Amino acid sequence: MTTPARPANRHHKRPKGEGQWALGYREPLNKNEELKKNDDGLNVRQRIIDIYSKGGFDSIDPADLRGRMRWYGLYTQRRPGIDGGKTAVLEPEELDDRYFMLRVRIDGGRLDLEQLRTIADISNLYGRGTADVTDRQNIQIHWIEIESVPDIWARLEAVGLSTTEACGDVPRVIIGCPLAGIDTDEVLDATDQVRQIYDDYVGNPDFSNLPRKFKTALSGCPAHCTVHEINDIAFVGVVNERGEAGYDLWVGGGLSTNPMLAKRLGVFVTPERASEVYGGVIGIFRDYGYRRLRHRARLKFLVNDWGTEKFREILESEYLGYALPDGPAPAAPRSDRRDHVGVFPQKDGNFYVGFTPRVGRLSGDKLHLIADIAERHGSGRVHTTIEQKMVVLDVAPDQVDGLVAELEANDLQVTPSTFRRQTMACTGIQFCKLAIVDTKDTASHLIDELEARLPDFAEPLTINVNGCPNSCARVQTADIGLKGQLVVNDAGEQVEGFQIQLGGSLGADSGFGRKVRGLKATAAELPDYVERVLRTFEKQRNEGETFAAWARRADDADLK
Repeated sequence: MTTPARPANRHHKRPKGEGQWALGYREPLNKNEELKKNDDGLNVRQRIIDIYSKGGFDSIDPADLRGRMRWYGLYTQRRPGIDGGKTAVLEPEELDDRYFMLRVRIDGGRLDLEQLRTIADISNLYGRGTADVTDRQNIQIHWIEIESVPDIWARLEAVGLSTTEACGDVPRVIIGCPLAGIDTDEVLDATDQVRQIYDDYVGNPDFSNLPRKFKTALSGCPAHCTVHEINDIAFVGVVNERGEAGYDLWVGGGLSTNPMLAKRLGVFVTPERASEVYGGVIGIFRDYGYRRLRHRARLKFLVNDWGTEKFREILESEYLGYALPDGPAPAAPRSDRRDHVGVFPQKDGNFYVGFTPRVGRLSGDKLHLIADIAERHGSGRVHTTIEQKMVVLDVAPDQVDGLVAELEANDLQVTPSTFRRQTMACTGIQFCKLAIVDTKDTASHLIDELEARLPDFAEPLTINVNGCPNSCARVQTADIGLKGQLVVNDAGEQVEGFQIQLGGSLGADSGFGRKVRGLKATAAELPDYVERVLRTFEKQRNEGETFAAWARRADDADLK
């Protein structure tokens, strides 16, 4: 009898699974997966209504407080007085304040005046007047007490708004073009598809336990205002060879600490199949997504490992049951600014007017003012954009001048400087428990300084200010990306500052910003640094050359 040969390496171990349900790995592999296995995040709503809102902050189960409450748009905010050096060393309960940030999801950025006024009322009644427009079309309110949440939900739901799955390991807000249905050049109106996907998947227990968050963009906008390149899933309006309007499907985009651009699957999706195809992609993420390690639990890692050919094969064979036709790539963006700021005609002869809150920061009173101005000049709709901006729709030609004058008089600029128009900032250390530095005030001060120092600078230029490495403000894709960290100043003191990345962009020449060794600045040094690098750009640029293209070719010394 022959003895079977032994493997050459006796110590070879079976590779660890990645926690993929479809391959049999269903045991809790980290504390987040265990939390979700113990109880679905959607179930926390009733506990908030029945127990926590009555018993107060101290009655909240810690697993709900720092986990499941996110499924309804609630995060504890940062306790005041904790500096950025302590962000990574304190325990969660030491960072927690007894107040919450509440995120109102605004799918497609669509708001009517009743909804806008309801958010304004909630801000003033329960949020100390706070209201920030985010770079995913939501509005965030701070200083919320748990006792107030049921009343807030009732007010929101009475006007068709919700906080359901605004955070958490779920399908988050569906971003869409704020001009859907009115843009004179749009490929197609995606309004119905945004609504159908929302109805089919948001709040659906079959999709409320994903490996991590799932970000969606869906638009027929010719300016590509939904930045499809950095979403988990994106439907981009195209016209196929038969002249039919539909969508090009992209998957696997995302930033944070390991950025990746989304990849085209090369398929053509008809509008009536968009929701079904969305279900297939989110189903793949749920079933095959990596759950063992939290930092690898985004769809981008699976797409990167599988490749688009395998991803498309699994989507068609296991989830759809039919092959999708090949389709064309999207046309180049209509504009090098993808924000809809300014005055432009609609299909119906009216106009839309896009304006710029300062780095997305508003207030309850300012939201009421915006609603009143819009109503006086004939519009019932004020939509949000992913650039922390807002747009008043349906303005009659004889009302445009009056609307613009009122907005401008209240520091809501319609014809802003490049710096006011294209600077964005995340929440920052004022409220965020992950942040290391201030962002909103720093960015606002930077705008003022640059407008005074470079009043004639008119080139498109994005400046994105982020308080930590997680890139909520998309620092890797900005012309000038500022990632918050503590740095040492000339006096040897540790102070708030930023690592600087240059030359990021999206669109026809998508790419992440360039890192130059040692390129950092304190917050106080930022105006001097940005002025210096922009003046160098103006001297060295070739005719028609963008800042991003110049920054990619410039010598290191010219970028410091």
